[in-house]
Amino acid sequence: MEVTVKWVDGRTFLGESGSGHTVVMDGPPDHGGRNIGIRPMEMILLGVGGCSSFDVMDILQKGRNDVIACIAEITAERVDTVPSVFSKIHLHFKVTGRNMKDSVVARAVKLSAEKYCSASIMLGKSVDITHDFEVINID
Repeated sequence: MEVTVKWVDGRTFLGESGSGHTVVMDGPPDHGGRNIGIRPMEMILLGVGGCSSFDVMDILQKGRNDVIACIAEITAERVDTVPSVFSKIHLHFKVTGRNMKDSVVARAVKLSAEKYCSASIMLGKSVDITHDFEVINID
């Protein structure tokens, strides 16, 4: 896997993935940025959320569950010193579907957290990562 990050100007960078996708990253004005892109540390949280969401949905769909929506809300805390690393990350999954069972969603979240999600397992070696979920059944 390879990516490149190209400086544009100020604190603006263009990230290009090996699969051909791009993203703009920037900093806040008080750090020389123009606030026109996502912060690099936000990218890390998006990566964790995307990785874990991918797993959860893969597990639920392979189990032939009638999932209508899956939203991962990720919150994090950072230390007050430099480097301002994450100290805590929490993933909260909201899974909406028909006839969804709490036990099935719990299993999918647990498997992602403990076995499949490379991003959260890697970060979990130095960050306290927690997960929970809620099931919303519709008729």
